[in-house]
Parts: sequence; C-alpha cells; structure tokens
Amino acid sequence: MKILFSERAWRDYKNLPLRLRKAADKQLDFLLRDLKHPSLRAKKYDEARDIWQARLSKDWRLYFKVRSEAYVIITIIKHPK
Repeated sequence: MKILFSERAWRDYKNLPLRLRKAADKQLDFLLRDLKHPSLRAKKYDEARDIWQARLSKDWRLYFKVRSEAYVIITIIKHPK
C-alpha cells in the first residue's frame, strides 16, 4: 500500500502548522503499517461514498478512501464538534 493525496489534501497538509504536519506524518506511517492501529481510531465515515476517517490529533481528522494499492487522502480538517 501507498499514500496518495488529492490536490485538496496536499494543500491541507502543506498549510498545517509544523507540529500537526509531524503528527500527520506519524499517523500516515501508522496507516501504511496497519489500518487498525489504535492511535488512528480509523472507522468508516460514509458507507455510501466509501470514505474513512482517522485521527490526526485530538482536534484534527484525515478523510480517505481505500483503493486496491493505496490510501487516497481526500482532506485533512479540524474535527467538527
């Protein structure tokens, strides 16, 4: 598996503060190793559109799709509470 970024996700990633970019790097590494890693708290977010959600930090989330050869990151946003 590999990680691919949509244009939006790449822009989101580049605009993150450095500490959140480092957290994103760590979480993406966990995602590559194990979708079920406890730190990710990955879950199906939208069944109809096949979108998953994973935790970047307490307040930030990654949204992605699972493809045969890659995780496609759709966006990285602040968690709506």
